[in-house]
Amino acid sequence: MTKVHFIAIGGSVMHQLAIALKLKGYQVTGSDDEIFEPALSNLEQAGILPPAMGWDDSRITADIDAVILGMHARADNPELIKARELGLKIYSFPEYIYQESLDKKRVAVGGSHGKTTTTAMIMHILQENNQVFDYLVGARLEGFPQSVNITNAPLIICEADEYPASVIEKRPKFHFLHPHIAILTGIAWDHINVFPTYEIYKEQFAIFIRQLLPEQVLIYNNADDELRNLVEAEGKHLRLIPYNAPVHNIRDGITRVYFDDAWADLQIFGEHNLMNLHAAKLVCNELGINDEAVLKAMTTFTGAAKRLELIGKNDQCVIYRDFAHAPSKVKATIEALKKQFPERKLIAVLELHTYSSLNADFMNEYTGAMDLADEAVVFFSKHALELKRLPDLSPEIIAQGFGRNDLHIFHERNQLEAFLDAQTYQQTNLLMMSSGNYDGLDVNSLKKYL
Repeated sequence: MTKVHFIAIGGSVMHQLAIALKLKGYQVTGSDDEIFEPALSNLEQAGILPPAMGWDDSRITADIDAVILGMHARADNPELIKARELGLKIYSFPEYIYQESLDKKRVAVGGSHGKTTTTAMIMHILQENNQVFDYLVGARLEGFPQSVNITNAPLIICEADEYPASVIEKRPKFHFLHPHIAILTGIAWDHINVFPTYEIYKEQFAIFIRQLLPEQVLIYNNADDELRNLVEAEGKHLRLIPYNAPVHNIRDGITRVYFDDAWADLQIFGEHNLMNLHAAKLVCNELGINDEAVLKAMTTFTGAAKRLELIGKNDQCVIYRDFAHAPSKVKATIEALKKQFPERKLIAVLELHTYSSLNADFMNEYTGAMDLADEAVVFFSKHALELKRLPDLSPEIIAQGFGRNDLHIFHERNQLEAFLDAQTYQQTNLLMMSSGNYDGLDVNSLKKYL
């Protein structure tokens, strides 16, 4: 029986891989210094929750076939040191995914934005067409019990992240997946703690393209000038398939999309989502699914968790939450809502939560990102600054960065709640954008405005 040990098993995708391997019949153990919900309950239910928190090098034995190293394990971790001393095979998460998928057809969805949604669309279309496949995706999806699945399926669909693989493998995760079919959704600078300049960030995508083997398929967003130039320069050895926003119209808040003679009314909306759908369709075409089958499946697609996720609605107001935090994502999400409901006022709330977004040097990247919102709010917590060891942020720097003098800026949750309570929600939509939780605000409680 294959024996696998996870160092830092409690990560959001790490624990999902651990559960997937347990379900595959592997002997799985793990450790971590702290594990939070929902990973704690998920691991306990699977029977692989570590018996005690903390690191213990006695868990590392010579008969372990693979050690999988999580992102927050440090280089001086005693279990890692012991594994190296014993000469065990040590993998980062993406390196191990590749090992498990050597005999599979691999699809990777990369890019600065839209990865999760595009991956989710492909998965949904395949499932609706009774295809058997493995997957790796960065969100909870309707109809899928976990976010990582590893079986003996002949195909794997992977969300391909550009963040570093592990503490001992600093290269981006998507460099390790070696797909047969790849999507690149666009390039917009992010993760400045890892990629201090835009050129360094862009180079990671150039490397990804160069690594693809001759005649492999690269499906890319032709509307992104930066990406198109990069693909034309680096991708001459590939079968290139460009995509753009498909033909569509919006009537009574419903988006209808057309591919040649086939059409469908969607539950999702926004130009960025339509682009994601076009990319997903092209992948599914490559996998043998025609446009009619793609569109039929997409009529029941409701989106990934926290990606323009509906919190509640009535005849006067719709409340959405979205994972948007990088400037390009914030701009695209606000634009989508304004186009879908042109007659309604939009209150848009953005939490600055990532290292990049809380960094004064990055703030100018947000210029114009919230211009289309009728009321624009920026929230950040002092606690998040402390955790990331960043200096205090002045409201002046934030307002200047966003280029809006009328920007509402709060750093206390009760200030934000008071502001939201004071608004009227007749013919008004509310959009909450964050990769955090607004210092503990229960987003579902906002239904009271309905």
